[in-house]
Amino acid sequence: MDYSEKLCQQTQSSTKEKGKSGEVAKQKWAILSISSIPLVMTLGNSMLIPVLPAMEKELSITPFQTSMIITVYSIVAIFLIPVAGYLSDHIGRKKVIIPSLIITALGGAISAWASWKVDDAYWIILAGRALQGVGAAGAAPIVLPLVGDMFKKDHEVSSTLGVIETSNTFGKVLSPVLGAFLAGIVWFLPFVLIPVFCAISILLMVFLVKCPKSSAKPIPFKTFFTNIKNTFTKKGRWLYAIFFIGGILMFVLFGILFYLSEVFEKELGIKDLKKGLFLALPLGALCLSSYITGKVIKKNKVLMKWLILGGILMAGASIAALYVSVKLWFLLTMFTICGVGIGVCLPSLDALITEGIDKKERGTITSIYSSMRFIGVAAGPPLVALLLKKADVWIFVLLSGACILSAIVALLKIRPGKNEEPA
Repeated sequence: MDYSEKLCQQTQSSTKEKGKSGEVAKQKWAILSISSIPLVMTLGNSMLIPVLPAMEKELSITPFQTSMIITVYSIVAIFLIPVAGYLSDHIGRKKVIIPSLIITALGGAISAWASWKVDDAYWIILAGRALQGVGAAGAAPIVLPLVGDMFKKDHEVSSTLGVIETSNTFGKVLSPVLGAFLAGIVWFLPFVLIPVFCAISILLMVFLVKCPKSSAKPIPFKTFFTNIKNTFTKKGRWLYAIFFIGGILMFVLFGILFYLSEVFEKELGIKDLKKGLFLALPLGALCLSSYITGKVIKKNKVLMKWLILGGILMAGASIAALYVSVKLWFLLTMFTICGVGIGVCLPSLDALITEGIDKKERGTITSIYSSMRFIGVAAGPPLVALLLKKADVWIFVLLSGACILSAIVALLKIRPGKNEEPA
């Protein structure tokens, strides 16, 4: 009798495990479609980084002005992401994502047209980039709460977020190679492809993604605002820490990419596809480490904390090591190690914030987190552009110092119990 009961329990346990893995398997095409969004958004921004020196020459502008082509996109998104998050909580994720992708495509088309047809195109390109930022606000940031809606189990959410973050980082790997290749043909060709990529992502979202139906009525704004306020009161310590760390990591990453793009072309004479391949090395390391981390962390929040801390310290130490030498291969090696460190952090941050927030408020909270990441993206290139006028060592001081500060924040403010909320 005891043997029969044990056998029955084992069978039930096995069935549950199959159900867990089966849910992700059933949604594989939806996951692929959703993953296209951060990929497209990343290509639409990072693809321009290797093209910036060429834009500087073609448009007769300064390095600071070229950095604004990246920054204006992010500045617009920073302010609109929380609005998009709130709307997605109330009218649905797809109803925000699809129009946002259309707006992004329109912004890319305007920048491409201005580059091709207008003599003094800089300000129209910036306007197109600003419109892309409007679209970006309602696309990639809404992916995090959408994944949280689709899966009930924490380990399914963590695993899928690992895939999403890998798609994001794969876009960063592909961006410099593709951007440099396209710019080698016509310097503004990367702008032309943005509407094409958006169209593909729209079709995938329309036909392959079904959002979970909710019978709950939208919460009145006053009640919703009160709930958000209570969430920050109860969980503010670790939420603010994750916001800060996410912003710093993007600041470091985009500061590095801008620095490498400028140094490769202007000081080392590395251009076009070769330059894109070199830029892809640290980003490839970031992509691989993100994918592995997403598979490993499951729902162990203690492990997430220590991976975040270790990843930040790895990034900071590798940048600090550049005080010793800035020879090409040492530079690439250290920034590749930095990429591994950042890649380890990102899926853990995504999982902590997505799993630790109630579904009704998830869109708004994760969108604020996305805004902080966009602040980092916006701040990195112009600050590095200004410091390039001085010695390179000040860039390394700034980036490694930012990593040390965020490591202290992670150590003191993220204190989870195993398999518990990070509060």
